[in-house]
Order: sequence, then structure tokens, then C-alpha cells
Amino acid sequence: MFTGIILAMGKINLIEKRGGDARLSIATGQLAMTDVALGDSIAVNGVCLTAVTLDKQSFSADVSNETLSRTTLATAQVGTAVNLELALTPSTRMGGHIVSGHVDGIGSVLAIDADGRSYRLNIKAPDNLAKYISEKGSICIDGISLTVNSVDGAVFSVNIVPHTWQQTTLGATRVGVKVNLEVDLLARYMERLMLGEAAAKSTSGVTTELLQKSGFI
Repeated sequence: MFTGIILAMGKINLIEKRGGDARLSIATGQLAMTDVALGDSIAVNGVCLTAVTLDKQSFSADVSNETLSRTTLATAQVGTAVNLELALTPSTRMGGHIVSGHVDGIGSVLAIDADGRSYRLNIKAPDNLAKYISEKGSICIDGISLTVNSVDGAVFSVNIVPHTWQQTTLGATRVGVKVNLEVDLLARYMERLMLGEAAAKSTSGVTTELLQKSGFI
């Protein structure tokens, strides 16, 4: 588990194709690796990866076909900058929200506008994820915990404060860039709980009829 508070930016050093999937070698930059052990989880642009080799300045991780099919790691290149976060410990400050590192889908940056000293990004989510995104709720973008400012269908906006703009890969983002999205876990669990016994048979998710039956509307 993670919090979505980025600890450092790293860089992809090497991409090895291995039997259809891949192994990445990642330079960790300023990330403190002193207490990281083999098998530990590290979030890379919001993707939870397992360290299979490591030293003081880098680690490598295997990336499955499932992960490649659902995240931007499929199009990563040597030299690509990435956001890094180590897994939670009992003493970690919960500065963001609970993040699993299991990316739900890929969004696209539609617009970037200055807003005082901050920047406002409009991002298009996949249609199947739109129902989980709500105004003032939490969302994880490339591993960064952010608050949703507004929602219009599958398009939502987030505000990026100067520190986050400078200390993460968002500072180099451009219109059209693809980003990894992880919706709030609570939204997913709420959907499953509301379905109740129907969850075993239903694949349609939350509907107007279900919301009415549950007393929400």
C-alpha cells in the first residue's frame, strides 16, 4: 500500500523484453534505498512493482503482460522520468490517500491552464472509470494523490500546486500525454457492497435503479 506522496523522481535505465513481458531497470535518483530489501514493493508512476534486484542507486522489476496492457509502462522508453514511492510502513504519515498501486486504466491530458501559481489539468478518463470519480474525491495520477476539483462526464480536473509541479513528472507533462489512473478504493468497495448478492451475477455495476433501491436517490 502507498499514500500517493511522491518521494523522488527516477529514470528508466533499461528495458529488457522477456518472453512477451518485460524487466525494467530504474535509477532511483534521490530515493533513499537504505532500508529497501529484495521483494519490497515500489510504486513507479503509480504501478506497484516488486524489486527483484537492487543496489543503492537502482532496482529492477519484472512487468507482467497484465500490467503492460493496463498502464503507460507499455510505452515507456529508456530515459523516461518516473515518480517513485516506497511502500507504507507503520510510521508513515498518511499525507495522501490509500493507494494500492493497481492501476485501473489510462487517462489522457486534455488541457493545462495556469491558475495563480498552480496549474489546472483536465484529464479524460476511460468511460468505465468515470462513475468512480467524484468532485472533491481522491484520485491517483501517475502515483500522485490528488483531489478532484470538478467532473464533467468522463473528464475531470485537478489542481497541481507548485511543489508537486516541481517535484514530480507532472511538471513536464503536455496536452495529449497518457497517465496512469487509480480510482479511490472506497468507491470500488462501495459499488460491490451495494450490489450485495447480485454481485455474483452482475457485471453492470452501479445503475440508477440500484441507487434508487439503496435509497441514494
